[in-house]
Amino acid sequence: MLSATLRNHLLDRLTPEDRDAVVSAATPFEFELGHVFAEPGDTVAYAHFVLSGIISAVADMQDGRTVETFMVGREGVTTPGAINIPVRTYSRLIGQSPGETLRIEVSRLRALCDERPEMRAVIALYAAGLQGELEQSGACNALHRSDQRFAKWLLRCHDRLDGDTLHLTQEYLASLLGSQRTTVNEAAQGLQKAGAISYSRGRVTILDRAALERAACECYPNGRRSSLDIPKPE
Repeated sequence: MLSATLRNHLLDRLTPEDRDAVVSAATPFEFELGHVFAEPGDTVAYAHFVLSGIISAVADMQDGRTVETFMVGREGVTTPGAINIPVRTYSRLIGQSPGETLRIEVSRLRALCDERPEMRAVIALYAAGLQGELEQSGACNALHRSDQRFAKWLLRCHDRLDGDTLHLTQEYLASLLGSQRTTVNEAAQGLQKAGAISYSRGRVTILDRAALERAACECYPNGRRSSLDIPKPE
């Protein structure tokens, strides 16, 4: 049985029988900040249903720059497309905030989905929402200011974590946002002056969520409605 404080929203959308089947086949897995779950091109061996913390998919460019393409928290599972066919990762999957998962071999999860069509439908709906986030993220990274994207990113982290404080260095934030450290610093200072956050020595504390939402670009509510809100299959 899972602890009441460690829940995964995607698993909670399954029928009790389907949820128990996944939990019985999975094992607990703890990860630290910076833990690498997969490198680009790796064949996915495990799916991780996140119970706490955040796993980010980070794309690497040849010039050394990086940018986060999506994140997975307790709302979902890594590489949901693996329920259909063996897949390879396009990005590095890395622990952005330490936490815990339920880890299951993708071959076993695929077999369970073959046996249980409603389980496949629920995970497919989550995958569709995640695809929507990816599409929105492409437009956001191209068109919106760094300070707006920074506010959106903080909100998305806040949605997935307990508490109001995030432990993130400027360098790490810059690598995830595909920005210079000075750009992240300017964005953080602007949000701090607006009273939305406090920021010092790698600690970001959200003080006024409403102010942070006003500072974020339009992509935040769009992203929130996709993978965080999983509808029931028809």
